Amino acid sequence: MPSPRRPHDDPAGDVVRWAAFSCLLVPVVLVIYGTSFGGAAVATFGLAAVTAACRAMLRCSEKAERAAAAVLAEDRPAPGRRRRHSRGGAASGGGGRRGCSGPGGIAPQD
Repeated sequence: MPSPRRPHDDPAGDVVRWAAFSCLLVPVVLVIYGTSFGGAAVATFGLAAVTAACRAMLRCSEKAERAAAAVLAEDRPAPGRRRRHSRGGAASGGGGRRGCSGPGGIAPQD
């Protein structure tokens, strides 16, 4: 039985959290190593913009993935139930060949 999902089990959320941490850490490191406050601020805004865009794309792809999973789930039969096929079997005289009614390959006309 799969365990229930917890908020910290979200891989996209983990990526966004690390990116936000980087948005805070990078300007500090830049200022320590001699970059101006203005340059560090520009880097911070740039990283924040990239992080926001990546977050939006991750959320969009998660929605698309959930929608695709829902469509696949609708196509599957319920567990324990079998689909009916309209294939001709040995009982209907079709043998192993579908679309053919006799050994000659041409169906007789009425």
